[in-house]
Amino acid sequence: MAADRPRIATLLADAPVGSAVDVSGWVRTRRDSKNGFSFVELNDGSCMSNLQVVVDASVPGYEETIREVHTGASVRVTGELKESPGAKQRVEMHAATLELIGGADSETYPLQKKRHSFEFLREIAHLRPRTNTFGAIARVRNALCWSIHNFFQQRGFLYVHTPIITTSDCEGAGEMFTVTTLLGHDGEAGSAEKGSQDDPDFEHDFFGKRAALTVSGQLEAEIYATSLGPCYTFGPTFRAENSNTTRHLAEFWMVEPEMPFCELTDNMQLAEDFIKTTIGDVLERCREDMEFFNLRIDKTILATLDHILQNEFRRVSYTEAVEVLTSVDREWDYPVEWGHNLQAEHERYLTEEHFRQPIIVYDYPRSIKPFYMYCNEDGKTVRAMDVLVPGVGEIIGGSQREDRLDVLETRMAECDLDPEEYWWYLDLRRFGSVPHSGFGLGLERMLLLLTGMQNIRDVIPFPRTPRSADF
Repeated sequence: MAADRPRIATLLADAPVGSAVDVSGWVRTRRDSKNGFSFVELNDGSCMSNLQVVVDASVPGYEETIREVHTGASVRVTGELKESPGAKQRVEMHAATLELIGGADSETYPLQKKRHSFEFLREIAHLRPRTNTFGAIARVRNALCWSIHNFFQQRGFLYVHTPIITTSDCEGAGEMFTVTTLLGHDGEAGSAEKGSQDDPDFEHDFFGKRAALTVSGQLEAEIYATSLGPCYTFGPTFRAENSNTTRHLAEFWMVEPEMPFCELTDNMQLAEDFIKTTIGDVLERCREDMEFFNLRIDKTILATLDHILQNEFRRVSYTEAVEVLTSVDREWDYPVEWGHNLQAEHERYLTEEHFRQPIIVYDYPRSIKPFYMYCNEDGKTVRAMDVLVPGVGEIIGGSQREDRLDVLETRMAECDLDPEEYWWYLDLRRFGSVPHSGFGLGLERMLLLLTGMQNIRDVIPFPRTPRSADF
């Protein structure tokens, strides 16, 4: 597409009637009139709405070309914008020329004008962006990413690229994808001196030690935060968790800010400001798409987002949350007990039924949180926080980081971590340690909140899940 050629979104919004235009896109539908002309609905992905193109018999090559203009075909049209007689859009285009760029077989093109299930569309992820739903998701995802960068850049945060390949397990859960060259091209173990497939000798591997795809850029972001000030990392992360739920992916995107000289209360406020700002930006930049989600996907989505924007995020201790949940006359799928993680059903009850607003739960039990979180004086809890919102539950997890060397070493021993593998992380506490905090937001979780979609596989272009890595 030529850089100076206007997109359909621009034409529909503010191009003046009488303008000569040159537009390219994909055919959504074609209707033929008995009076010797056709209506072609054209879309180029720039907006939800189609541009109606009127093609009459005076267009050169009309008879030969129009019969090949099927749903899915790509075309280029030149002509003039005229006032549309219909109420649905301001203008329509009257074609002077019509060029077929790429045909689409009407018998085999899988996206005909009917509703397709999201399960079916996952099987044709290379074509699903051409549907209204997935085009809208792509535009909202783009606007959200713009808003994330804008939010931090305006506040003086440094954008840091942390490694995708790492030798550190940030969460300590061990659910990491190993990166290795020890397997041959046929999938079998390499030569004997390289170790066996069941017990590989990583000293002979590419990096000389076990390496994996990162589950978080947090630890590396702390290096820059304690050297250059507030920073954030935003990129793909990976978790080898054998889960087929509607809320889990093996590959997902995370945004993770880190702030020096910052304690948990400041961290919670930044998280609240971040959520509200990004919601507001998406509502402003993608209004048509958001109205589509409210109409077709979840009729409460705009009200839910407005509710989040209009309410302060209430701060609730983990202990208070457990007391609320255990006092309710309800049978939970997962029993509530102090010292256990809150589940999605608990989080949604707290936000949707009890408090009826977003909340930030803080001071979680030490035993269920990672080694790097700041230990409170009670010896039982850490300065962790989770942001819970109606409709989704947890959307942000964060903490004040442990900045005391002796306490951090004790926590690593509790979590069976080898200090030698984290020598550089411990150095940050040896040389100019400061209180610092940060959080992580999963981009796809945020998109579930924004769109009302129910399956996380539908808000990422190419979902990676157990036994599925197509496209």
